[in-house]
Amino acid sequence: MNRLKRTPLDQWRARVIKHEQGSAIIELAIVFPILLLLFVGAAELGRLFYTYTTLSKATYVGARYLSTSRDVVNGINAQAKTDAKNRAKNLVVCGINSISTTACNGQTPVVPGLTTANVLICDNFSTACSPALAGGSTKYFRVEIQNYTYLAGVWNVETQTGTPASTFYFLLRPGTQARSMQQ
Repeated sequence: MNRLKRTPLDQWRARVIKHEQGSAIIELAIVFPILLLLFVGAAELGRLFYTYTTLSKATYVGARYLSTSRDVVNGINAQAKTDAKNRAKNLVVCGINSISTTACNGQTPVVPGLTTANVLICDNFSTACSPALAGGSTKYFRVEIQNYTYLAGVWNVETQTGTPASTFYFLLRPGTQARSMQQ
């Protein structure tokens, strides 16, 4: 029984193969980027849902105001109707109850980048909607956000993938329809 003498290199290989020290770090190096991508994607999706929900609640506030306002339906003149609609737009954008068209300037909007120009107010008796609201003697209002693009967070998918932003970040169009309480 002739035993082969092991060389120092063979002894070192046997030790390395026998011991698994450092394998956890290699596994972490492989899995960590995937976990990080999943985490950041989930956070960005959460921000998207939060933004949409906030915009939706803001349109509800505006529609609620219009449904209880006498000036919109039974206003004594066109200026009273315009003032009521401006007040509703300011409530949607920054929560300020004002008829001024510049009331939200310098104020923090409910979501970044939202302006009164993004708020569309239409009804079934003076300003037509698309799609049209139901006709008849009952008066309806629709308050919706249009042309508001979701703003990318800290991690921008467009710069990471080289894909156009419109593929990932799209226009948000929440809206609320309400029936007028004033007839």
